[in-house]
Amino acid sequence: MAALRPTLLLGSAAAAALLAGGAWAGDGSVIEQAVEAARHQADGETPPEVIASQPRSRPDAETVATAPAGEAQPQSMFEWLPWRRRPGRIETYPDRDPQENPGAVNAPPPEAFPADHFPIPDRWRLADQFGVKENWFDPYNQNTFKGDRPIPGTDDRFLVFTGIMDTVIEPRSFPVPVGVQTTSGPGSNDVFGRADSLVASQTFVAGLAFIEGSTAFKPPDFEARLTLAFNYNYADISERRILSVKPSRDTEREDWFIGLQEAFVDYHLRNVSDRFDFDSIRVGIQPFNADFRGFLFQDNQLGVRLFGNRDNNRWQYNLALFWRIEKDTNSGLNDLTQTLRDDQLFVANLYRQDFPVPGMTSQVTAVYNRNDEADEIQVDDNGFPVRPALIGNLRPRDYDVLYLGYSADGRFGRLNLSGSLYGAFGEDRNSIFTSKPADIRAWFAAVEPSIDFNWVRVRGSFLYASGDDDPYDNVEKGFDAIFENPQFAGADTSYWIRQSIPFAGGGRAVGINGRNGILNSLRSSKEEGQSNFNNPGTMLVGIGADLDVTPQVRLSGNINHLWFDDTITVQVLRNEGSIPRELGLDMSVGAIWRPWMTQNIVFRASGAVFEPGDGFGDLFTNAEGDDRYYSILLNATLAF
Repeated sequence: MAALRPTLLLGSAAAAALLAGGAWAGDGSVIEQAVEAARHQADGETPPEVIASQPRSRPDAETVATAPAGEAQPQSMFEWLPWRRRPGRIETYPDRDPQENPGAVNAPPPEAFPADHFPIPDRWRLADQFGVKENWFDPYNQNTFKGDRPIPGTDDRFLVFTGIMDTVIEPRSFPVPVGVQTTSGPGSNDVFGRADSLVASQTFVAGLAFIEGSTAFKPPDFEARLTLAFNYNYADISERRILSVKPSRDTEREDWFIGLQEAFVDYHLRNVSDRFDFDSIRVGIQPFNADFRGFLFQDNQLGVRLFGNRDNNRWQYNLALFWRIEKDTNSGLNDLTQTLRDDQLFVANLYRQDFPVPGMTSQVTAVYNRNDEADEIQVDDNGFPVRPALIGNLRPRDYDVLYLGYSADGRFGRLNLSGSLYGAFGEDRNSIFTSKPADIRAWFAAVEPSIDFNWVRVRGSFLYASGDDDPYDNVEKGFDAIFENPQFAGADTSYWIRQSIPFAGGGRAVGINGRNGILNSLRSSKEEGQSNFNNPGTMLVGIGADLDVTPQVRLSGNINHLWFDDTITVQVLRNEGSIPRELGLDMSVGAIWRPWMTQNIVFRASGAVFEPGDGFGDLFTNAEGDDRYYSILLNATLAF
């Protein structure tokens, strides 16, 4: 301790000298005073600088009580250190209470303990000693069905059961085309009818996972997971031949389906460091997201995936191959009763944490999408052709496209930042306009900066997806994703992201955009259709805010302005000479209530209004002359 004394005295003396002199580090005179103060203290003297600094310390209660009348006394140290004031903090503190504990025994010195650790066989038996008991229907206390305790008779094998009930009720309006053969309302004109409709969906998800290995600080040695989803859906729309290709069918539809959403095994190949950096392989139907915000590909598909990390998890990687499964038309769930699509994805991506600055994670991605479905004709469950899409020359086609991208998610100081940049390069072997091979050269960029002010986050949204500016030049420049599910610009509270707008008059059973998608891709279906690089592109500028009013309640609002990038494609398909680029203004508000402050019970409600711009008004109208459209979402999620 004697060797440490000069250093400790120097530290306190330097601080006292700084307080007395009122100077910052870098002032040579202050450093000299600190050294001199240290010398005085080493000799047992009280340095003058410390004496000078003593009145600046916080006065005790006796000093304040005996102060001469009329003499102002500082109430806290912050009066002497104004740069240390913190808004909203108490600056006057009560005196410290004396601590009296007669007969107390001091803690034993470190040498009284054995050199080795005391082994504890497992955490669940230790929890028993603290009175934490199991309750099978309570996911918060010890629960064998939630993986808190091992399977009886084992030490490192666990079961995890997941149950989810998801309810959606969605009144909405959008331009509804009138059927060619008939209409349900005499007031409908020859293109568009009444806009109101209703969708309701009830989904039950049940999942079971078997896990082997202690997973507190390392990945499992083995995992097998199975997840089934049952969906019942109901739709009511104003016109015929929207819900079914048959004009004799009613304007209401009920349907149900059971899909296999997860069925995989995960094997831990090896640990590569003492910090449990690892390599693992996963085979089967599994979830995968190609980037942070779901711009390119986010789905549960059949695949083989090699993944792991390095350097204390600073690096993570994925190498994967996926075969796309056909989807049920009305529920969107995996349909294993049909053969696999001739559509494969080869994925390689690499993540680096704290790059280029601490707090930011960077990702580079390469995804090769091989589609060889030119020999197939696919009709969905409602009787509408989805491959090939009924647009342009109506001929089957296939394509190869390579997506190269960079994504980032994190923060620069107080500024939060998330975004992606992609280039798409490849060949479409049957362009829908020329019936000849065409090169694919398309671009995408999206960024969402935000900043937090206490419990309020304000954000901006900017997106650009290139559009095709010449349908006949054998170069397709319209960007399209593989299976997008964007968490961006308000996500599914946004009207444009939530609703799919039929491209009536330019194609049959084709939408301007896709449900739960943001791109104007002119494809038949996100779930069952093919990517289309002959499209008008998308531009979006928006602003929004999230308000965490309480730990249970979050409010949000978004205003997005949307445009086509180039309208030449829709002009050719519609046989119109001029169509403005502006789509319109999308305004939405939403609320989330989590009564237990967890994700086990979540209620959501949102409403959106779409104010059409000149381009949208040029493309769409309706029998009632509506000048705006709406979307309401009511959602309840219960999870075990």
